[in-house]
Amino acid sequence: MTNSLSILTVPAFDDNYLWVIHDGKHAAVVDPGDAAPILKTLETHQLTLSAILLTHHHSDHIGGVPALLQHFNVPVYGPANDGIQAVSHPLAEGDIVDIPEMRWALQVIAVPGHTLGHIAYFASAQHWLFSGDTLFAGGCGRVFEGTPVQMLSSLDKLAALPDDTAIYCAHEYTLSNLRFAKEVEPDNQAIAERLLREQRKRDEGIPTVPGQIGLEKHSNPFLRSREPAVIARLLSAGKISAHQDDASTFAALREWKNNYR
Repeated sequence: MTNSLSILTVPAFDDNYLWVIHDGKHAAVVDPGDAAPILKTLETHQLTLSAILLTHHHSDHIGGVPALLQHFNVPVYGPANDGIQAVSHPLAEGDIVDIPEMRWALQVIAVPGHTLGHIAYFASAQHWLFSGDTLFAGGCGRVFEGTPVQMLSSLDKLAALPDDTAIYCAHEYTLSNLRFAKEVEPDNQAIAERLLREQRKRDEGIPTVPGQIGLEKHSNPFLRSREPAVIARLLSAGKISAHQDDASTFAALREWKNNYR
């Protein structure tokens, strides 16, 4: 596999990121919720689309697929069990996506929780993770269709990837996520430092994504829900009672974030 690939960040809607991966000629796009900015990016960089990669069925991730297929006859990879009609190549845990034009392969990781069929893509040669709405910089997705047990297990899978894995998630939620993280762990210096660093990026109009797995382990409360400091904070805030299991603790943390302002 070649390492001569680059990633273009394509903002869409209010806070989405669409990802265009290319070798200077051929391109793949991840979660094209809107076709217009993707088509513009392909034209600007003189790229030909070779593949579409989808993580889950929400419209801000798949809405642009029909229009892209009007311009390009390409495979649409996506979860086998998430109800996406446009998927031509259904995927499950452990499958490999091979894009021969780009000499690029990705491993499929099943990460149910946000939706029941949600998948992520891991490019092992580049240590790139396309996590959709499962793992965010400083946070995680809401548990809409799955269970807290599933979501915690999914996050554990992603946390087990190499620490230098870059996380290309689908939204610019980082500052709000880190403000919540600071509420959960007010004495965590890694969170305080990261919040300042990411705030400077946003002040300059720079995306905070990608993050890295190693950084998330130190500053993302949803990868730290088993940490004594997090559990103690949940107890002191009255979010859990004593002797909660891991999934119940995680569920309480996620529910706190759902209602946090």
